[in-house]
Amino acid sequence: MTPAPVIIAIDGRSGAGKTTLAIELAARLREHRKVSLFHLEDIYPGWNGLSAGIERFVTTVLSPLRRGEAAEWVSWDWEKHYDGEARVTLPAEIVIVEGVGAAAAAARPLLDAVIWAEAPDQDRRTRALTRDGSTYEAFWDLWAAQEQEWLDSDPVHDYADVRVRNNADGTAPDDVLQALQYLPALAACLLPELSSRRGLQLRSERIDAEADAGRLFAALYAHSPNAVWLDSSLRAEGIAAERSRFSILADDGGRFGQDVRHSSGVTRLTAGSATVQTPGPFFRWLDGVWGRRALRAPEGYDCGFALGWLGYLGYELKRETGGSDVAAGTPDAALIFAGRAVVLDHRDGAVWLLALDSPDADEWLARARSAVAEAATPVAEAAAGASNGVAGAPGLRFAARDSEPGYKRKIAEAQCEITEGNTYEVCLTTMLSATVPAGSGPLDPWQTYLALRRRNPAPFASYLRFGELTVASTSPERFLRIGADGGMRAEPIKGTRRRAADRDVDEQLRQELESSPKDRAENIMIVDLLRNDLSHFAVAGSVTVSRLCAIESYATVHQMVSTIDARMRPGLPRAEAVAACFPPGSMTGAPKISTMAILDRLEAAPRGVYSGAIGYFSLSGAMDTAVAIRTLVVISGGSGPAELSLGVGGAITADSSPEEEYEEIRTKAYGVLSALGTEFPGS
Repeated sequence: MTPAPVIIAIDGRSGAGKTTLAIELAARLREHRKVSLFHLEDIYPGWNGLSAGIERFVTTVLSPLRRGEAAEWVSWDWEKHYDGEARVTLPAEIVIVEGVGAAAAAARPLLDAVIWAEAPDQDRRTRALTRDGSTYEAFWDLWAAQEQEWLDSDPVHDYADVRVRNNADGTAPDDVLQALQYLPALAACLLPELSSRRGLQLRSERIDAEADAGRLFAALYAHSPNAVWLDSSLRAEGIAAERSRFSILADDGGRFGQDVRHSSGVTRLTAGSATVQTPGPFFRWLDGVWGRRALRAPEGYDCGFALGWLGYLGYELKRETGGSDVAAGTPDAALIFAGRAVVLDHRDGAVWLLALDSPDADEWLARARSAVAEAATPVAEAAAGASNGVAGAPGLRFAARDSEPGYKRKIAEAQCEITEGNTYEVCLTTMLSATVPAGSGPLDPWQTYLALRRRNPAPFASYLRFGELTVASTSPERFLRIGADGGMRAEPIKGTRRRAADRDVDEQLRQELESSPKDRAENIMIVDLLRNDLSHFAVAGSVTVSRLCAIESYATVHQMVSTIDARMRPGLPRAEAVAACFPPGSMTGAPKISTMAILDRLEAAPRGVYSGAIGYFSLSGAMDTAVAIRTLVVISGGSGPAELSLGVGGAITADSSPEEEYEEIRTKAYGVLSALGTEFPGS
């Protein structure tokens, strides 16, 4: 008896390409190990024998193989329509079983992974009859009826670890192999493939040009279903210039592109035509795909992003960091893996093209060079589509989840919690929402974002497109940065005043914020919280506060900002360091865990993307994320109306004034609402 093999089942309706997929997948896996292959069509007892064939397969083939024993079974003679010769299937390191019923309910406890192959009905029929000839045609309806009856009682596709759209274009085997590498049950047997996944080669080119980022993004990614633009749209000086130096543009196209959504403890990753689902905590998954350095940045390239994952982490991931489990209407995390990207260095006037070496890299680099040249050509503002007008749909009106009296009552309740010693500071939020009115025409998320960035440029602005979900953010606040060298930085914002057109009034507002004891107290409490968060993963004595309660001015607001630095202890898991600081303390209050519980009760609704983090996790081991504030979330319902949401909030302390706190959320919402041509509800 040999050790029990890893058993992979490939199931799906007839004609979905299971046999070809199994043969080609086995060929790839045989590069590093022994593989056995079993076809269920060899054991079905005739055209009316689906159920009996599944039973034979489980008892005479699968069960002994699971024990590491040779399987002795009787084949079916399709010409004589009777039992044929006896056969033996030997166990191996990996066994692939394929056919209708390979992952039936009785088989699933004996399997390590289930792949479900899909194809359009007409393609399936054509494929099956082409393979088996006219002998199958007379029995197609009979067999299809058996398949349907079986699937009605045993929906195998709902239990699949990997689902693949088998388009018969040759991509499915590689996509499936890539997806299988994310299954923990297969990690040990796929070590060679996992090693090759980390043995990546980076190609890079520098172009000395000042390209228009919006035109460049439109040229390269206008038709990409999933794309990300981390947009440093603020031109700043001093310490803020570091946060505004680079913009990153990417999609999930090309050989290495992947799309990830996590909701309520399940991570769903799509690689080409294959999709894999893995249960478990998101931050554990993130550590597995990002936590180790896989690439070095090019020589002379100062940005931390050297390809990797980009997107957002939603607030409801707090379930993994001490918060309660709340379901959100949007994914708890949405990321793409970019195997190629464009990075703009605004300080040096340069564009970097980055691509993982692959057969399609040359073609993409040529297309990117052309797009950069075009985007570097001066054009009239009107011709570039850069109107200074608003981008909202006519008649757009937002409604607030909390009325003014209701929000003020919640402020009073938060202050009661502070008085009773349950918290020191409560970052209370509410949500504004709107539906594009019927007959007003569709709202264009892209034009909406362009209007937002013109009205309210910010160092951590971003435009994220994940199918029908768009996130348009003009955040000024860094959540957390970890450099490839282990340097850590957080830059919380607490304290806000509006900007004024009159210079003297504007300066008075800035000085008022700078000297406000309440705002300084709010900021310092969050600084202490973040010093504690960072200390769990920092070298002893390395946590320092290089700026405390500094004032930074943006297009619509003055903000009070502090900077906390630390150095990460070598060898510690980087994703866990991110989790230790999540969600951003400036969006919860202090102490974090008990205050999150208070917020759950007061707000009684999920925050979704808002209050989470937006940014990148690079193959160099670096990461940089912004707090998801000043962030509009748009869900396009296909032919239906678009749904918009905007979160706003502020920190409540013992001496907060309800009037001033309510005015603060109006101030924070102004930059986004004005770009949409609408006002705060009730104005």
